[in-house]
Amino acid sequence: MGRFKDLLEKQETIILHGALGTELEARGYDISGNLWSAKFLLEDPSVIQKIHEDYVLAGADIITTSTYQASYASLEATGLSQKEAKTIIIKSVDLAKSARDKAWSELSEDEKAGRILPLISGDVGPYAAYLSDGSEYTGDYGQVSKEDLKDFHRSRIALFVAEGVDLLALETMPNFLEIQALTELLVEEFPTVEAYLSITSQDGQHLSDGSDLKAVVSLVEQSQQILALGINCSSPQVVEDVLATFSKLTDKHLVAYPNSGEVYDGKTQTWSHGDKVQASLAQCHKDWQLQFPQLRLLGGCCRTRPADIADIKNQIGTVSS
Repeated sequence: MGRFKDLLEKQETIILHGALGTELEARGYDISGNLWSAKFLLEDPSVIQKIHEDYVLAGADIITTSTYQASYASLEATGLSQKEAKTIIIKSVDLAKSARDKAWSELSEDEKAGRILPLISGDVGPYAAYLSDGSEYTGDYGQVSKEDLKDFHRSRIALFVAEGVDLLALETMPNFLEIQALTELLVEEFPTVEAYLSITSQDGQHLSDGSDLKAVVSLVEQSQQILALGINCSSPQVVEDVLATFSKLTDKHLVAYPNSGEVYDGKTQTWSHGDKVQASLAQCHKDWQLQFPQLRLLGGCCRTRPADIADIKNQIGTVSS
């Protein structure tokens, strides 16, 4: 690894991959069920690759593997063997790499100018994604221990490292104990890994499980491997509030990729209209970069699409030093 740190040093704005599940739905695919978008790693991998390609063509600098729900535990829960689960996770990395290379080959030299060959991030979704009960928004994991959480994450991270991803996306983290487990796991067992970590929050003041954001920052500040800290899968207003807090507490780079503003019901797996968002995603990011100069990684989460990523690229672009 090392490419992520290099990218942060050379490029002022880094554009992230957008949502997979939203785009699958928009293309007519049924993503219901515990595996959500990851079930198409089994049913139709080609559509995953095509969506990755479209995000590269839209301007993404980092392509995230389709493994938010695809952990060993979640795949084995569908009846796959451990060997079969390993094969599926490896496939997610191969699809991301193939999509990156194919889309890059389709860009003109002018389109490539000022861009880097996109990095591949291994998507380390939270334990909540395995629970599949909406706990990304509550952080309520019951009686799970820190060692249980290390065990849950270890095998997938090891596989990502073996397959040569450029960084890890430790994303949508709602639970303080889980963040502790991940920060310890990196330093204890994966000391060369680079990552960013993004949380969820419901009120802009606390982690989804109610933990103080100051405690989150204190924990992440101790990590030399987590190069950026931020928030995803939350409404734009909550994202802005969290960025305001983080910017006062840490000098680390910041990352933000909000939802569209709609509200998700984890029990019914449906979306409803939340507070009306007055500005586009790109405009939100422009405003946030003016307020928070540490904000370097920009994107969109649920209910955002390649057109939103292209809009960020067109309005903000990427500036290299």
